[in-house]
Amino acid sequence: MLADPHFRGFFRTQLDLERGYEILGDLRPTLWSFSHSYVDLIRSGFEQIMADKNFGPAEYERLTDIEFPDKETLHAYLRDMYDYLFGDAPEQPTPPG
Repeated sequence: MLADPHFRGFFRTQLDLERGYEILGDLRPTLWSFSHSYVDLIRSGFEQIMADKNFGPAEYERLTDIEFPDKETLHAYLRDMYDYLFGDAPEQPTPPG
């Protein structure tokens, strides 16, 4: 999934160092304004990286320039982000820092 340029692009443009800490409440509506196939691609990508035991802080930092102290913190953040984007979490999570 990380090979998909649209999935990588979502992280690089929406969850990078600059935007990752901007909690304006517009990320979910922005994502859902795209086509259903794009939303499904992002959902599937999240599910794959959350299930991937090899996806850790180094891989996430390469995508976003945001550092995580350990794999557990990263995966908790990814689960929270998934719940925000595709579930009923009321607020976008903030990365550590």
